[in-house]
Amino acid sequence: MDALTILGTAVALGMDAFAVGAAVAAGLENVTGRHLFRLAWHFGLFQFLMTVAGWLGGDGLSTFMGGLSNWIAFGLLSLLGINMIRTASHAEDAPESFDPTRGWSLVGLSVATSIDALAVGISLGLINVEIWAPSIIIGCTALVMTFTGMKLGDRVGMHLGQWAERIGGIVLIAIGLRILIEQLMQKTSP
Repeated sequence: MDALTILGTAVALGMDAFAVGAAVAAGLENVTGRHLFRLAWHFGLFQFLMTVAGWLGGDGLSTFMGGLSNWIAFGLLSLLGINMIRTASHAEDAPESFDPTRGWSLVGLSVATSIDALAVGISLGLINVEIWAPSIIIGCTALVMTFTGMKLGDRVGMHLGQWAERIGGIVLIAIGLRILIEQLMQKTSP
C-alpha cells in the first residue's frame, strides 16, 4: 500500500476525531493543555489500537461484530451528546461542569471515534498489508486532527458561551446519526 493511500485513509478516519474534538472543546468552559493532551492522545491511541486489533482479528471479529459496530458508535455518541446537553441545561444546579475528557466518557468517545479504524484494520489484514506503518500513521493523524479540532472548537466555544456545550452535544448526536445512516444505506443499496 502506497504512502498517499495510507495518508488519505488516515485523514478520512481522523475526520470524526476532528469533529468530536471540536464539539468537546466548544462545550468545555476552559480548555487546558490537559484537556488537549487527554483527548488527542486517547483518540490517537485508540485509532492505532483498533487498526491493529482489526488486522489481528480479521474475519472472526468482522463476523462477530457484524453491523453492530455502527450501532455501538451511534449509541455511545448519542449518550454522551445527551449528557452534554443535559449538563448544559442544568448548569446552575451542577457544582462543576461535565468534562468528557475524563473517565468513561473519554473511553466511550475514544471507542466511538475509532470503530471505523477497526474496519480498516480488518481490510488491511484481508489484503495482507504490513500493519505497523499504516496503524502508526493512522494514530498520529488522529492525534493531530483531534488537537486541531479542539483548538478550533475552543475558539468557537468562547464566542457561543453557554450554548457551546448544547451545540457540542447536538454535534455528537449528529455524528452518531451519520454513522448509523451510512450503515443503513449500505445495507439497502444493491
